[in-house]
Amino acid sequence: MSPRGWALVALAGLALALVVAAALLIPWNRPPAPRADQLAALGDLPADQVTHSREFRAALRPGGYASLVIGLLIALALGLTPLGSRLVELAGRPFGGHWVAQAVLGGLAVVLVADLVTLPFSAWRQAVLTRYGLSTNGWAGWLVDLLKSYAVSAVIGAVALLGFYAVIRLAPRWWWAFGAAGAAGLVVLLSFVLPVLVEPVFNRFTPMEQGPLRTELMAMAARDGVPVRDVLVADASRRTRAVNAYVSGIGPTRRVVVYDTLLREAPPAEVTAVVAHELGHARDRDVTVGTLTGALGAAAAVVALYLIGSWAPLLRLAGVDSVAEPRAFPLLVALVTVVGLVAAPVQALISRRVEARADAHALALTGDPSAFESMQRRLATINLADPDPPRWEYLYSATHPSTVERMAAARAYAREAGR
Repeated sequence: MSPRGWALVALAGLALALVVAAALLIPWNRPPAPRADQLAALGDLPADQVTHSREFRAALRPGGYASLVIGLLIALALGLTPLGSRLVELAGRPFGGHWVAQAVLGGLAVVLVADLVTLPFSAWRQAVLTRYGLSTNGWAGWLVDLLKSYAVSAVIGAVALLGFYAVIRLAPRWWWAFGAAGAAGLVVLLSFVLPVLVEPVFNRFTPMEQGPLRTELMAMAARDGVPVRDVLVADASRRTRAVNAYVSGIGPTRRVVVYDTLLREAPPAEVTAVVAHELGHARDRDVTVGTLTGALGAAAAVVALYLIGSWAPLLRLAGVDSVAEPRAFPLLVALVTVVGLVAAPVQALISRRVEARADAHALALTGDPSAFESMQRRLATINLADPDPPRWEYLYSATHPSTVERMAAARAYAREAGR
């Protein structure tokens, strides 16, 4: 069988593994959140708060969607015309057109062009956040964070590009197989190292100070059977008023992190509800499951790019002879961009189901639906979330249940538990 035939078999196997993993590991059944309860919860929220939050989201929307459209057009313009291959050639020319220079510098140049073209929309977002009082960062801090983000992305991107094209040169007929394994391995590696190497670039993390709240949180984690060495506090207040918490990492790098703004704005019972939600992610191994599905998806994407990218009409449009040459990298970016936009609703749906399960876990673990519901009110108020967003936007991009869904889930739980 030819390498292309084996690639088809590998892609089918990876797709099947991804479907099986999603079917078995993703919680497709969601906790009850009756629409009647959602509407009642919406009616209980202050009307001026709802109006203000919707005005904020409406102010963000044009820049956000314009950035998506412009980013797509730039990716298509660079990938489906000779412009991208010429940009890669130009980046490698000072180094004699060496493949390493084309692969690394050319690849980074393609990504940088897209970033720079959409930069005004990032500035638009910062201006809106500042105008509505959600950002505390200031323009200087925003610029520093932007440069840090570029630097981190450049380091990771350079390593990935160099490794990818080195594999192609070492195994020109079977690079897709080694590339798929490498992409999957990179996803797993990043899940381990991002919490300890990258997150500290943007925030300072300190252990939560000793006291009744920390004692309660650690006891709750022990009661839940989730090994947590500590609860860390991120100094998020230096850039935002938003409140949040999250869990990241795998095994020894797993951590539960709460924003200092959360500790400042919410009473202990509500903080406990938020951390209980994060413990739900840890208990159900959501980061591990996400890493597994991400690794399978990355491997399948490499194989699919090999197969689709070898299609002669696409190569002619891009002005290249083979998808395996560095000059074809813009074509790969264009394909990945299109697939990412098409797959966004599926990814959002999976994320909402996972978050809803973590909500149910928090309610069961704390047995305090009142604190959970009041926390959702507080989150919506401070973070200026639309409590009941437009349906089309919710289905396309919402990664969490809406505020009214989460409040309705708490009310349904309270009725069921007789509280």
